Amino acid sequence: MFLGHYSIQLKSSNRLHLPTEWRKLISGGIYLTRGFDQNLLILKADAFKEVYTRISSLNIADPLARLLLRMFLGTASYEEIDENESIPVSPILMNYADLKDQIVIIGQGEYLEVWSPILWDQQKIQIQDAQANGQRFSSFIISAS
Repeated sequence: MFLGHYSIQLKSSNRLHLPTEWRKLISGGIYLTRGFDQNLLILKADAFKEVYTRISSLNIADPLARLLLRMFLGTASYEEIDENESIPVSPILMNYADLKDQIVIIGQGEYLEVWSPILWDQQKIQIQDAQANGQRFSSFIISAS
């Protein structure tokens, strides 16, 4: 499971070097695509296929379903970790997420999010608002058992 977060320097040629404990969780390659919050998603193959199955089951006559398919699949790529233990990130995805030389990677259980530090700082402000969180998440059924 991908847990925690790291600030990472991008290597030359837009290559991402994942922390060792996360690289160990990836057998084979990963899928890299746009996230929903001007970030990127890194998904293991099984997680990507699960999301794809759910999205592809939507009614393609629905304009929002088509938009979601374009967003999720139109920029997706399958990548393998190379001999330098890094992953290439396309210029299109770099521009979309406003990634430069420093990035933040957040573990999300079955997938990872890649953020620019500026956009991640904006997310942290929302995450750290305890009063708003109580209201935001009150309709979710969350149980530890």
